[in-house]
Amino acid sequence: MNSGNKSSAGTPANIESNNNMPVKNPTSTWGIVVLVSTFILMIGAAFLVYNLQTDFAAYNMEKMNSSWGFAFFILASALFLYRAGFFIYNLYLYFRYKAIESVSDEELPTATVIVPAYNEGKQVYATLMSLAASDFPKEKLQLLAIDDGSKDDTWYWMQEAKKVLGDRVSIYQQPQNKGKRHALYRGFNLGTGDVFVTVDSDSVVNPDTLRNLVSPFVVNEKCGAVAGNIRVLNNDKALLPKMLNVSFVLSFEFVRSAESTLESVLCTPGALAAYRRTSVFKCLPQWINQTFMGKASDIGEDRAMTNMILKQGKHVLFQRNAYAYTNVPEKYKGLYKMFIRWGRSNVRENIQMAKYVFTNFREGSKTGTRLLFINQFLKIIMSYPLIFLMLFFVISHPVLFISSTLLSILILSSFPAFFYAKKYNTTESFWAYSYSILYTFGLFWITPYAIATASKSGWLTRELSTKK
Repeated sequence: MNSGNKSSAGTPANIESNNNMPVKNPTSTWGIVVLVSTFILMIGAAFLVYNLQTDFAAYNMEKMNSSWGFAFFILASALFLYRAGFFIYNLYLYFRYKAIESVSDEELPTATVIVPAYNEGKQVYATLMSLAASDFPKEKLQLLAIDDGSKDDTWYWMQEAKKVLGDRVSIYQQPQNKGKRHALYRGFNLGTGDVFVTVDSDSVVNPDTLRNLVSPFVVNEKCGAVAGNIRVLNNDKALLPKMLNVSFVLSFEFVRSAESTLESVLCTPGALAAYRRTSVFKCLPQWINQTFMGKASDIGEDRAMTNMILKQGKHVLFQRNAYAYTNVPEKYKGLYKMFIRWGRSNVRENIQMAKYVFTNFREGSKTGTRLLFINQFLKIIMSYPLIFLMLFFVISHPVLFISSTLLSILILSSFPAFFYAKKYNTTESFWAYSYSILYTFGLFWITPYAIATASKSGWLTRELSTKK
């Protein structure tokens, strides 16, 4: 199955999904209805705002004549200026970013690729095959697959891969399901490579992905970890993956490119990441025994590892030329559970980062890293005030709120749409608008809920057919 995108990145060929259901085209009737409805809503909102200028002016005047309204105006203006300034800063960093080209076969370090799997079914076979097809020197590559006590036929498909690949892959089975972190821990202890590469069992890679991913460790001796470039694999099967594909491009190719310029990528994704062996073992005991509010941490293992390596003073980079294609939820329930898990991890790791980011944790400038932290921290602490203000605005002036919000989406979502269109596909870029509407009206509650339930554990999506 192809990822459904034509780009300079290429698309892995002959990829099998974890089921044999017929492929559905998201640009069919339902997809067209959603896109058309999106633009009807936004254009209608723009028309409403134009015709309600008197009402907006009266509302603004009413606010300015009250003490709380004036305070709100000052706060809103300050936040707007901050967000605009931070965006310009990111734009500057993005244009300075440059991916590191692959080094020669002789220079490449030895690498251990670890694939943890739980209830992945046939997809794990496709994952292992894509990794084995890498143009990485075979004598320098160790491939480990670990079944974390799956209840389905995951172990069977690992064995099938073993039959084809022979000694090129080693497969292991946990006696019971202990969680992804423990499966990776076993892989780290079994691995012999100078670099560890972690790949989710519902992901596939391009032939040049591994060599591009590990090359920064050769070029930069301070590099402790590298994040890969994640695209959506199942974006030809449902509308949500199509929207997420556009969102991922902005999140990785814009945001992480900017973070990489500061040598401070905040999260190396579980779908594709690489770590220097020595950096991993410096924090491995702390990582495997990590707790939050007295409970063992069984989520956010990728963000935690990244945070601990940054704390060592190491550089964490992003490789735009190292692609992985991964499955994402196809239904709303799976999507919000994935975001809750990410949100809880974000809260936990920002608390951990606050403990060292303002210390002399590494050589050279630390200002950029601190700005990234402050930006993350502000998103968290402002989530409750913003949601209360939104609810107040909705109750008191619903028409003004909905029309102004949809017009804002039309304006602000044009950047991710343009960014995606410039790099990949113009038609698919329009999903940026639909995704923004979905997130604004259907997922706005995620961050406040994640903060309130940050102590809760659990993968949430482990039993779903599409896991992330």
